[in-house]
Amino acid sequence: MNSKIEKITYFDAPGPQNTDEVIRLAKERADTLGIEDVVVASTTGETGVKASEVFKGFNLVIVSHAIGHVSPGSQEMLEKNKERILASGAKLLTCIMAFTGIERAVKKTFGTTLPVELISSALKLFGNGTEACVEITVMAADAGLIPIDREVIAIAGTGTGADTALVVKPANSTYFFDFNVMEIIAKPRVMKKM
Repeated sequence: MNSKIEKITYFDAPGPQNTDEVIRLAKERADTLGIEDVVVASTTGETGVKASEVFKGFNLVIVSHAIGHVSPGSQEMLEKNKERILASGAKLLTCIMAFTGIERAVKKTFGTTLPVELISSALKLFGNGTEACVEITVMAADAGLIPIDREVIAIAGTGTGADTALVVKPANSTYFFDFNVMEIIAKPRVMKKM
């Protein structure tokens, strides 16, 4: 029986104070494993800019919220950050969130929870960042921006910034249950700030 011992970093609290360390740890693991594809969640673009400075030469995909995610017609990604991300050579994906989208509208209108929201809630048992890592990877795979036949690093957080990094084997949303969380690089020990 073969086994390996790898280091996992656990943060005392979730939040943006962990961003720089998460990006550093994810880069270190990408280099060790020879991973070329990285997906990063970024709402305002601040985390995306930081990632684009560290992951130069990688297939870096920054995933932002869809237009209208918070209010009709609004965009949370700051234009100056968008420009810096794109200038670095990273790709920017702005589209409907894989785990919300139309199901959120059904819930708001009819007060009913549907299966995708249940999957999202179950993943959040491991933290909001873990759920977001899975979600943005599926989104990037569906957009054809990352391969589904090799390992990818996903970085996301709780609210703002980054506090979670995973090594994953992506899947398209149609084949969601083929998705594989292979390694936890870092995550918060608790779900909410204490």
